[in-house]
Amino acid sequence: MKRQLFWFGVVGVSAMLLHFALVTLVLVPLGAPPLAANVLGFLGAFQLSYWGHRRFTFEARHVPHRQALPRFFGVACLSFCVNEAMYFALLRFTALDYRVSLAIVLFAVAALTFLLGKLWAFASLPQTN
Repeated sequence: MKRQLFWFGVVGVSAMLLHFALVTLVLVPLGAPPLAANVLGFLGAFQLSYWGHRRFTFEARHVPHRQALPRFFGVACLSFCVNEAMYFALLRFTALDYRVSLAIVLFAVAALTFLLGKLWAFASLPQTN
């Protein structure tokens, strides 16, 4: 479990840095609108995240891509939506500082992403005879 958490952090931070770099250093300077660039940055970071978690975090090379890829894409999209909804709710309905709210959201969403990745997206299908 420690190994998985280590690699989850390494892959996650790497994907975040790639997302940031794509948006701020490549796409927006080339003329892409920031919101469109953010979607493209997400899609680029998703690739790094999928392959990194498949190879290193969950060691799931035996799980077929046709199963793991759409599942993990669903997890990533769900995580983004939960992130936005939780952050909005904490900012709107609590007196918490925005940084505290963001920290709570990031840790909660990371835990959700890890659990869904481990238990569903990269989990092996049961064998049927």
